[in-house]
Amino acid sequence: MTTPCVSARPVGTEVPPYALLEPETGDAMTPALTALLCLGLSVGPRTRVQAEILPKPTIWAEPGSVIPWRTSVTIWCQGSLEAQEYRLHKEGNSETWDRQKTLEPGDKAKFSIRYMTDVYAGRYLCYCLSPSGWSEPSDHLELVVTGLHDKPRLIAMPSPVVTSGGNVTLQCGSWVGFDRFILMKEGERQTSWTQDSQPAPRGWSQALFPVGPVTPSLRWTFRCYGYYSNTPQVWSLPSEPLELVVSGVSGKPSLLSQQGPVVTSGQSLTLQCRSDVGYDRFALSKEGAGDPPRRLGRQPHAGLSGANFDLDPVRPSHGGRYTCYGGQNLSSEWSAPSDPLDILVAGQLPDTPSLSVQPGPTVTSGENVTLLCQSWSSVDTFLLSKEGAADPPLRLRSKHGAGQHQAEFSMSPVTSAHGGTYRCYG
Repeated sequence: MTTPCVSARPVGTEVPPYALLEPETGDAMTPALTALLCLGLSVGPRTRVQAEILPKPTIWAEPGSVIPWRTSVTIWCQGSLEAQEYRLHKEGNSETWDRQKTLEPGDKAKFSIRYMTDVYAGRYLCYCLSPSGWSEPSDHLELVVTGLHDKPRLIAMPSPVVTSGGNVTLQCGSWVGFDRFILMKEGERQTSWTQDSQPAPRGWSQALFPVGPVTPSLRWTFRCYGYYSNTPQVWSLPSEPLELVVSGVSGKPSLLSQQGPVVTSGQSLTLQCRSDVGYDRFALSKEGAGDPPRRLGRQPHAGLSGANFDLDPVRPSHGGRYTCYGGQNLSSEWSAPSDPLDILVAGQLPDTPSLSVQPGPTVTSGENVTLLCQSWSSVDTFLLSKEGAADPPLRLRSKHGAGQHQAEFSMSPVTSAHGGTYRCYG
């Protein structure tokens, strides 16, 4: 009767299981191969005895498989209760990386790395040894070290504010010149995407990641990393986190500026987001900025919920259109956006326009008044602002006449509410 054969190697011999999967070297008719083929035990006409192969163990890392430079990590290998010893193999090394005796209750072992460096980055597998032989090798564990290169920048295009069900593109970029970028979504089950770098002008490299459709049932917080293709387990520092704001349809808050919509460089500026809905948190977003919106917790104010966003000292980059949102701590959905607020930073152009009033600065109620703003420079827009008013400035396109560019702002008929001090800007 033909009987199954098992290897004649004694238990405990220093030959890792993955070596048994490779062909023996030497001539096909050597005695070693003959012994391997012919060893067997026939107990009876219908009874066969084979060496037992243990199922493959499970391998994982704590606190995770992506580890910052010089922090600790533990690799766990869990298999059968029969296992007496566990061995860890690192891809690229011909010898066993480490071995550990079984821990109580007897089905796993741990391999500790006290200070994670690029030396430990790589792909690992483990296997266990029992009186009946070797187990199959585990699946691979890819252990990554981060922090060896400067962090990339992560922005959302066109904006980090996305309506429920909408899509957005995240751009991860760097001056370092990485070959590839990885985008990771934070959460209980971390999801990641890898993209090859796309060359950009002046040494900038980047990758674009389409994301969506986004829903308010999940948190949408991302970080990205860069790395070189010849060291795929050695990553950069993580980018700053980017959380998408998923806007909904609940009551929109209001947004205003304490200092008015026209400011100058160097002064203080506070934007106030207010709502009669009891929101717990607020977000401020600037149109065209891919950076994450600023967030603040609730600051009760005169029976309203709200938050004050300080933008000081004012810089030219603060000029733009802003909206704010309200949200609840127990939900990832945000409110509908507030009406937009334009912040204008004055004093950035060398020209100072002139402002005149017709028929004169002193008028009676019911009269018709025109404010004329003029400039020798070729500005295309004029704005008229009243000091102390929270309303946005009046805006008119420039007209060319008498060698100057000008705009006429009509106030007809005049009421007491029109009284005040006005300035115009080009």
